[in-house]
Amino acid sequence: MKFRANLYIGGAFFATAVIVGVLAPVIATHDPVFDANLMNAELPPGWEYPFGTDAQGRDIYSRVVHGARISLTVGLVAQCINSIIGVSLGLTAGYWGGWWDDLVSGLTNLMLAIPSLIFALAIMAILGPGLVSLLIALGLTSWSYSCRLARAQVLSLKSQGYVQAAKILGYSDLRIMFTQLLPNILGPLIVIATLGAGGSILAEAALSFLGLGIRPPYPSWGSMLSDAREQITTAPWLSIFPGLAIFITVLGLNLLGDGLRDILDPQSRERTS
Repeated sequence: MKFRANLYIGGAFFATAVIVGVLAPVIATHDPVFDANLMNAELPPGWEYPFGTDAQGRDIYSRVVHGARISLTVGLVAQCINSIIGVSLGLTAGYWGGWWDDLVSGLTNLMLAIPSLIFALAIMAILGPGLVSLLIALGLTSWSYSCRLARAQVLSLKSQGYVQAAKILGYSDLRIMFTQLLPNILGPLIVIATLGAGGSILAEAALSFLGLGIRPPYPSWGSMLSDAREQITTAPWLSIFPGLAIFITVLGLNLLGDGLRDILDPQSRERTS
């Protein structure tokens, strides 16, 4: 079935990227930062350096492998922050309603009106480059999608009988939201989080490409692309391999999200059957 193919292929791509990041110190053949030799600068891919070397003579393969740790960490942690903020606001706004719902809805519309990358650029310009600044910038800019989805789901479920029964039993509002409502809306939220993680990885690459992400000489896929832009015609391997790493990882997350959507959506599952 189509959704299983997407799920398996996307899961395999993403799992491979995670395994590479976790095992980076073991599978890397050189130190990605300090093992530089100008005598080996910009060597094409070969036996000793399968992905070639950069302008400082550092092994591109080792830098791509170690870059997976940084890029995946930024993407996943930033998306976790986005999900926590968005789901918390969406749950409370949809359940409580009133002025709080109006406030959250207005703030969500404002966030949706501002391109997230532009907002992240503004935050990075204030905080400066670095890993912590990058996590803060990306973690505060894309929560509006999960917030709107959580709010819509809660609005459709809060009048259900099991929620009313929980109120009669004396459950607190927070207990109802996090034990009765949240488990029933997790499916769509997981799909949004999976797709959002790919977007966060792309955003990290874009910010690092602009010089506002991970500080050199530590490798991330975006910073490697930034370093390679002047040699794209003379040494194309400098940009090909980190670009492929971004492409495969984000493609895997998108396919994984598509497969999860088809599994968790009964209507989509029926159409596929």
